[in-house]
Amino acid sequence: MQQTTSRKQQHVDLVVNDNVSFRTKTTGFERFEFVYNALPELNFSEVSTKLQFLGLECSMPLIVSSMTGGYADAERINRELAEVCESVRIPMGVGSQRQAMENSTYHASFRAVRASAPSVPIMSNIGAAEVAKMESMDGILKIIDLVEANALFIHINPLQELLQPEGSPDFKGVLQGIERVVTALEIPVIVKEVGAGISHSVARRLLDVGVQGIDVAGAGGTSWAGVEILRNVHREALHQFWDWGIPTSECVRQVAPLKSEYSFLLLSSGGITSAQEIALSLALGADCTGMARPILQRLIKTGQQGLESMLHTLKLDLRRIMFLVGAPTCEALQNAEVHLL
Repeated sequence: MQQTTSRKQQHVDLVVNDNVSFRTKTTGFERFEFVYNALPELNFSEVSTKLQFLGLECSMPLIVSSMTGGYADAERINRELAEVCESVRIPMGVGSQRQAMENSTYHASFRAVRASAPSVPIMSNIGAAEVAKMESMDGILKIIDLVEANALFIHINPLQELLQPEGSPDFKGVLQGIERVVTALEIPVIVKEVGAGISHSVARRLLDVGVQGIDVAGAGGTSWAGVEILRNVHREALHQFWDWGIPTSECVRQVAPLKSEYSFLLLSSGGITSAQEIALSLALGADCTGMARPILQRLIKTGQQGLESMLHTLKLDLRRIMFLVGAPTCEALQNAEVHLL
C-alpha cells in the first residue's frame, strides 16, 4: 500500500512541476478550423453551453478528468476540485481507486469528492489490469459506494504500466473482465485511456462487450509515458516511447463514426487546453471533453478562485465560438462546419 501511495504523490508532483508534455506530437486540433458563419441567425444571449451528462444538467461540456486520491494531501486537492465543480456545475472523475481497494487509510481522500460536490456527476475509477484479475465485484462496488459514483471509469494504460518501475503490464483477459463489470453494474461503464489514445478498432471491441462510453484520452497533452520514464532509473533507454500514442483529434475522428452503429457517450480528452479545442472536439463528434493537468496546475498555483475564473473564461469563450458558427446549443455545435487546414 505504501508503494501505491508514494507513486500517486510522485505523479502529482511531476505533472504540476515538470515538463511532461509530448515533445514532438500534438493533439492535432491545430489542423482544423471552423467555417465562419456570417449569418448565425441568433442572438448571443441565446447561446447556451448547458448539456445533460449522465442524466444531470451541467453548465458546459467539460469534465475535470481523473487525477488523484489515495495519499495524505489528495484529500485537500480533491475537496477543493470538487467544490469548484459543484460551484461551476461540471462533472468530476477521481483518480485511480486501486489504493482504496487495498487499504482504507486514505478513503477520506475519495469521500471528500461527493461530500463537496453533492449534485454533479462523479466518476469512480479503476485500472483495467485490476479488473482482469478480479474474481468478484466486491471491490468495484466498494469504490463506487465510496464516492457515490454516477459512472465508473476503467482506465486502460498498457504503455504506462510497461514503463512504470513498479508497473503490471499484464493485460491478458482485460476485455473479458470489462464485460463482466459492464454486465454486473447498474451504472454506466466508461473506458478511457490515460494519454495514448483509443483507436477505431479498440473502441469497436469495447462497444461490442457493452461499454456505454469511450474517453479517447489521446496524445498531445501530458505524456504519462514521459512521467514514468522520469521515475525510471533506466530512463535513457526508454525515451523512444515518450511520444507514443494517437493524437486526440485523430482518435475522435476514428471513433465518432461508430455512433451510427452503437449508442454510447464519446469523450475527448488528452491535451485539451482551450475553448477552441473543446468546440472542435464536439464538431468532430465528441459529446463532452475532459481536462486534467491545466486544471490541477491552476488550482495549485492560483487557488479555487483562480480555477473558477479560468473555467468561467472557458465557458464564455465557448459561447463566443458557438455564436460565430451559428450553434445555439452543444448539440448544434456537433453539426458545425469544420475544414482541414
